[in-house]
Amino acid sequence: METKIIDGKAISAAVKDEVKEKTALLFEKFGVKACLAVILVGSDPASAVYVRNKKRACEYVGFESLSYELPEETTQDELLGLIDKLNADDKVHGILVQMPLPKHIDEKTVIDRISPAKDVDGFHPMSVGALCIGEPGFVSCTPAGIIQLLKRSGVEIAGKECVIVGRSNIVGKPMALLMLRENATVTVTHSRTKDLPAVCRRADILIAAIGKAKMITEDYVKEGAVIIDVGINRDPESGKLFGDVDYENVFDKCSAITPVPGGVGPMTIAMLMNNCLEAAIRLSGAKL
Repeated sequence: METKIIDGKAISAAVKDEVKEKTALLFEKFGVKACLAVILVGSDPASAVYVRNKKRACEYVGFESLSYELPEETTQDELLGLIDKLNADDKVHGILVQMPLPKHIDEKTVIDRISPAKDVDGFHPMSVGALCIGEPGFVSCTPAGIIQLLKRSGVEIAGKECVIVGRSNIVGKPMALLMLRENATVTVTHSRTKDLPAVCRRADILIAAIGKAKMITEDYVKEGAVIIDVGINRDPESGKLFGDVDYENVFDKCSAITPVPGGVGPMTIAMLMNNCLEAAIRLSGAKL
C-alpha cells in the first residue's frame, strides 16, 4: 500500500482560486467588494505573522482588507467600541480579532460582541449553535478546511469511524459536529480517555488536535487509516515544526496523511477567505 500525502498547499491554492473567481464576479455583477477587517492587539510575534498572511491572502483573492494594529495597553472598552463600529459598517463583511488577546481583555466578551453575520472565524455562540442543529452559519476555519482536505483527496467520510483526539472549542468539538454532518460515526477523546491507543486504533479517519508533539505513534494507528494532523509544535532547540503525529513512525501504516507544515495549516486561511466571501454574498443579498 502506497501512502498518499495530502497536500494542503495545493488544495488551499485551489480553494483560494475559486474564492478569487467568485469575488471578481460579485464585484462585476453587484458592485460589492468583499472586505475583511483584522484586529491585532499587542505585539505577539506569531500573531503578527498570521495577520500578515491573512493580508496577503486578501490581496490574492481580491478582497479589501482593513488592518487595526492596536497597542498592548488598549482597553477592553476601546476594543469593543471598534468592533461596534465595524459591525455597523456596511462595507465590512468579515471581522476577525486575532487571538490570543492581552491578559486584561476577556476573549469571550470580545467574541460575543462580533455580529454573527460577520463572524468569519465561526467562534460566536450563535455560529456554534447553528452548526449543532444544522442551520446555516459560519464554521470554524480549521475544521472546515479539514473537511475540504478529505473530500478533495477522495476520502470517503460517510459510514466511516472517525476518532478525534482533543476536545477544544476551536477544533475538536466543531470537527466532531462536521464529521457527524458528513455521516461519519464519531468518537471524541481527551486527556481522561481510558486506553487512548486502543480507541484510536478503531479509527478509519484519525484527527489529532491535542497540542503534544509526536504523541500519536504507530500504536495508535489502524492499518490503512487516514491521518489528519492539526498540531503545530515548534521545537525550541531546532526551531523545526512538528505535528501531534510522529510522521515517520506512522507513515507506512496509514493510507493517507497530512504533513506538518503544509497540511492543515494552509487550509485555515483559505477557509477564512471562503467564509468572508460567503458573508459578503449573504450581507449584500447577491445571488451568485
